[in-house]
Amino acid sequence: METTITREPGRVIVAIEGRVDTASSAELNEVLAPLAQETGVELVLDCEEMDYISSSGLRVLLGTQKEVTAHAGSLVVKNVQEAVKSVFNITGFSSFLDIR
Repeated sequence: METTITREPGRVIVAIEGRVDTASSAELNEVLAPLAQETGVELVLDCEEMDYISSSGLRVLLGTQKEVTAHAGSLVVKNVQEAVKSVFNITGFSSFLDIR
């Protein structure tokens, strides 16, 4: 898994590439945790190149969602591939994530 961070005024875009699994979810959390603590930030996860997410990765997204909300920000997940979207639907994550 690789991440690329792009900053815009009031927004941070994190492009995620590859698999978010047990081995890489801790690394993703290290990237997202400090960004999620920025007050009022719109944190955008660009998942165009993310082809898999495990339960460990889902836990990272859940924690990030809670942290962003606690700091008056928002989390947007965009460009989700069908396989990952299916996981979000099956697990119920699509009901609380802002998926575009």
